[in-house]
Amino acid sequence: MKALILSGGSGTRLRPLTYSQQKQLIPVANKPVLFYAIEDVIEAGADEIGIILGPNKDQVIDAVRTGYWDVPIEFIYQGDPKGLAHTILVAETFRLRMTALRSRPERMR
Repeated sequence: MKALILSGGSGTRLRPLTYSQQKQLIPVANKPVLFYAIEDVIEAGADEIGIILGPNKDQVIDAVRTGYWDVPIEFIYQGDPKGLAHTILVAETFRLRMTALRSRPERMR
């Protein structure tokens, strides 16, 4: 199963926390919040993960590459965010084949 994680956006509502780091990398219990999403989709059975990234992508890519994931992760650059439909269109090359974009594993069964 393929999973798509939407990880774009600038995090303006989380300022001042996002002045120095991406919102996806803000730690919760000493782990970046994005890592919880990655772990959730792996636990739900994903064997390929696509992560949609916005303009400030490098910090997120570096953090994810240092992870310990047993599945291939593809980074998909969205550029300027133009809404949810645009995000799905950008992921077309990833060949998304699931209906839930982000959910807890127990909800995906």
